[in-house]
Amino acid sequence: MRFSIKTVAACLAFSSLVVSCQKSDKTSTPSSTSTIPSEVISQIQAQGFSTEGVVAADGGYVVEGDIFLSNEALAKGASNGPLLRIAEEEQYRTTLLVTGLPRVITIAVTNLDPIWTVATDSAIARYNAMGLRLTFQRVASGASITITGADLGGGGVLGRSSGFPDANGNPPSAITINNRAGTFGTNPSVQWLATIVAHEVGHTIGFRHTDYKNRNYSCGFSIPRNEGDAGVGAIWIPGTPTGPKDPKSWMLACTDGTDRPFNANDKTALNYLYK
Repeated sequence: MRFSIKTVAACLAFSSLVVSCQKSDKTSTPSSTSTIPSEVISQIQAQGFSTEGVVAADGGYVVEGDIFLSNEALAKGASNGPLLRIAEEEQYRTTLLVTGLPRVITIAVTNLDPIWTVATDSAIARYNAMGLRLTFQRVASGASITITGADLGGGGVLGRSSGFPDANGNPPSAITINNRAGTFGTNPSVQWLATIVAHEVGHTIGFRHTDYKNRNYSCGFSIPRNEGDAGVGAIWIPGTPTGPKDPKSWMLACTDGTDRPFNANDKTALNYLYK
């Protein structure tokens, strides 16, 4: 079974939907956009998100399957600048990145089983091993990013990110993991959970889904198929391939339930943005 990684975004930033995101069963279908007020659709489009398959949620709306936009974030208006495209089926990011480098981003884990603390430490180690000017550190409280648990319902939703970096270059705070019983099975791999955390953190630092142009690549079936760029353009990142697909990228929209450490193209993208 494949699950789509969804980000809940209090803004668009990766990031980041809360972009690793929520993961939903590939056969699930979002509710009709026709039930969403037209002014909300306009606000979503103005911020550079797809307006297909928008789902109303408590305090805002979920877009692109895994990004949460709060009512407050929508009221702030359009985001700045175009989205950045990395190859045809490769990594994508927004122009809003974490700034103030070199910088340490702190992460806290609350209201989750202990395995998520271990998984978060593993995800942090993956990023820190890259030698980037952006590093991460787990703390007990007062963190820049809080990973918390909440019942996100059934239907394959695994987690949500609060979006992408804001206009001040800060990551969004919340990543929410679905703590409904049975969501991750009875004995999930720590490294699979680490990949989920790393994916959601990827949104918070500005990465969109690797298969942004065609979610069917990792999901098999998804609505929307193309997350859309709202007419704001796309730019290729030098050093990444322009044609081949990337089956093991950590930022693919859907997971197949396996560990996905950074592959060669992921490392190129991370180095380009934060080395």
